[in-house]
Amino acid sequence: MRVLLTGHQGYLGTVMAPLLAAAGHEVTGLDSGLFADCVLGGLDAPDVPGLTTDLRDVTVDQLRGFDAVVHMAALSNDPLGSLAPEITFDINHHASTRLARLAKEAGVARFAYASTCSVYGAQSGDDLVAEDAPLKPVTPYAISKVRVEDDLADLADADFVPFSLRNATAFGFSPRLRADIVLNNLVGRALLTGRVTVLSDGTPWRPLAHAEDIAGAVIAGLAAPGDVVRARAFNVGTEKNNRTVAEIAEAVVQAVPGSVLEITGEAGNDPRSYRVDFSRARKELDFEAGWTIADGAAQLAREYRARGLTQEAFDNRFTRLAVLNRRQAEGELDGSMRVIG
Repeated sequence: MRVLLTGHQGYLGTVMAPLLAAAGHEVTGLDSGLFADCVLGGLDAPDVPGLTTDLRDVTVDQLRGFDAVVHMAALSNDPLGSLAPEITFDINHHASTRLARLAKEAGVARFAYASTCSVYGAQSGDDLVAEDAPLKPVTPYAISKVRVEDDLADLADADFVPFSLRNATAFGFSPRLRADIVLNNLVGRALLTGRVTVLSDGTPWRPLAHAEDIAGAVIAGLAAPGDVVRARAFNVGTEKNNRTVAEIAEAVVQAVPGSVLEITGEAGNDPRSYRVDFSRARKELDFEAGWTIADGAAQLAREYRARGLTQEAFDNRFTRLAVLNRRQAEGELDGSMRVIG
């Protein structure tokens, strides 16, 4: 397929673009460049050809000729969404739904949407959460994802096949690093400070998925029959990576010898707790996530050491909120997160 990948200069997009190309797709990127310079130790492969465009400004003409859109671009994490919910909804909801409408108008046949397991929010009981479970988002970021999923279902028809991939919390190395997601953060702190610090009580459950596995799920969704994926959601991850925050931290201690685990509990109880059922993707997409948390922690520790991660870069270059605050302070972004100039 000829594929347009939004967010190709982001954490996941930088991993996904070469994997899509290796699967035989012709890939073009679309990105505003917010995090294009957030690179640790150089890119492993050149960026795919791309359009430098804010998601809110995409035109129908830019989408003509593509067979599929893989939509990864978003303001992505809960602290940022809570700080600026109106911008989160503008980009993550309204601009995403607009992109899908324009893609349909342009004759794009397939639309793969990066949603999140955070849509499940706070779940009661011990059962694994499947795609038909009630959605209970508790943050603006997760709420925006639910709204887009609903809008995509309304747009679906015989000629337009949208589907949603509810990704578990991402982990693993990408040259365009993110240090503000749980495993990446804990490994970095273990290396830089010798401590693995958990601010909650460590009991909430989290599902995790490696960046390469998330890309693999996209590739599987693009290859699946339209009737299998049309207007449907698929959890992306593996049950073996359903772990408590304390268990994730223990894996980091094992990956970074000499580090010490600290569970402070100072942030109180986190209401977001859920374990996820990933069987639908295995059965219907023939997709199996391969990376374990232990393997991902080891990969991160190895790459951080080899590429010379520093405390300053960890705190300021690879934390989304810090980057956006700095770029706004330096006059590179306006109040709506648009690039100036």
